[in-house]
Amino acid sequence: MHYEHAIKRVMAWVGLALLFNLGVLYFLGPQKALEFFTGYLVEYTLSVDNLFVFIMIFEFFGLTEKQQHKVLNWGIVGAVVFRMLFVVFGITLIHKFHVIIYFFGALLLWSAYKMAFHKERKVNPDKTLLVRWCRKIIPVTGDYDDDKFFLKTAAGLSATPLFVVVLVVESSDIMFAIDSIPAILAITQHPFIVITSNIFAVLGLRSLYFVIAGVMPLFRFLKPGVAVILAFVGAKMLLMDVVDIPTMYSLLFIVAILASSILTSRFIKEKA
Repeated sequence: MHYEHAIKRVMAWVGLALLFNLGVLYFLGPQKALEFFTGYLVEYTLSVDNLFVFIMIFEFFGLTEKQQHKVLNWGIVGAVVFRMLFVVFGITLIHKFHVIIYFFGALLLWSAYKMAFHKERKVNPDKTLLVRWCRKIIPVTGDYDDDKFFLKTAAGLSATPLFVVVLVVESSDIMFAIDSIPAILAITQHPFIVITSNIFAVLGLRSLYFVIAGVMPLFRFLKPGVAVILAFVGAKMLLMDVVDIPTMYSLLFIVAILASSILTSRFIKEKA
């Protein structure tokens, strides 16, 4: 996908989300529209962090652009499915056991701490438990065959390395869903708003991936910014029964952190 075309697609998806939010404003009122936009922004930001992992995975496995497209499609489907499952599970838990809010808040604070202070380790995706398990269950060919996931070989049905990549991507979807769902639940617990803000944040990831891959330096300080946002929403969730932080203030804070992260990446040069 050409870079300019990817930008247009991203703008189209964002525009569609904003158009949908106008419908939320009309039918559900300004408060729900504000919650949708804030939740969408949080989920979109976390999705960008998810894409950084995708880039690392694709570079490690040496995928062609055509293969990246196919894996991204499956990754997005997985992200939607897993997030919806976590949404239903999370909202049900909160309604039945209010104390679970504090667990979610603590989970977000821990995620923020790890993101901010733990040094990133170079992980070999090919050595993960899931991939090793896959190789024990089904034979895996040594080479790719275009964008096929399975091949008929002398040993029977065999998976290609591209199928292994999908497994790695789907496992990352699960890990990111663990962070993203508590984050949106700190903004709103309205099922319709939670689900739709997540779906709109995920649907544009395919195009966004090719934009980010071309402008990685602009997002060099995004991870610390995401850590601050996670810490904020985690604290908001922990203090939900004590302090009511208006959604508008949350939105302004999140926008300020995102803008600061991008501007810092733009003007502070990386040390050689």
